[in-house]
Amino acid sequence: PIYNLPGVSQGLKFSGPLLADIVLGKVRKWNDPAIAKHNPGVSLPGTDITFVHRSDGSGTTFVWADYLAKVSPEFKQKVGADASLNWPVGVGGKGNEGVTGMVRQTPGSIGYVELIYALQNKIAVGAVQNSAGTYVAPSVESVTAAAAGASADMPDDFRVSITDAPGAEAYPIASFTWLLLYEDPRDKAQGRVMADFLRWALGEGQVHARELGYAPLPQEIVERELAALDRLKLQ
Repeated sequence: PIYNLPGVSQGLKFSGPLLADIVLGKVRKWNDPAIAKHNPGVSLPGTDITFVHRSDGSGTTFVWADYLAKVSPEFKQKVGADASLNWPVGVGGKGNEGVTGMVRQTPGSIGYVELIYALQNKIAVGAVQNSAGTYVAPSVESVTAAAAGASADMPDDFRVSITDAPGAEAYPIASFTWLLLYEDPRDKAQGRVMADFLRWALGEGQVHARELGYAPLPQEIVERELAALDRLKLQ
């Protein structure tokens, strides 16, 4: 989560159930005991909380809601997990840019965006307590750790959620980004070019992912994806 809380210089900590209660409108002020419990020694103001969500359908919303639905039965029942939702409280911003802008302009606000938008705009980000009980801040390293934690349960088609992944260093609100490829493409030459690009992206190209705020894939997943590329019918 990103937030805007003037006068608070320390990085704030949250749990998944706490974030769900904020989104459900059950925690309405920043000095609520539920927030103070995770932030001992931090002087929290009695400012009203404004939740900023996406107004458009998005994968970012799905990842956020998928996590909250896992850690809060009430959120799962009342809101659910989808790319577009009817939020109980809050205001909407269009795109990651819109949410980022509204949080920057609204004291007391909290919202969710892709990591790169928080980094580029130098907005405060909260650490979230993961399934191992550790408070972990979002970073390319902690997202890679989440992917590694989920790799043992990775199906052959790679369709897996890595929110609330196991591992002491895993950031719990994380996701893969997928590409859909034809296993037997009609245009073989085009398919070979795509496969060559993906082999580069899974290898030396990963350094550029880090530069853009995206997490490099763990080696065990890279190896499985390279094997999947080898199964494409490109001749």
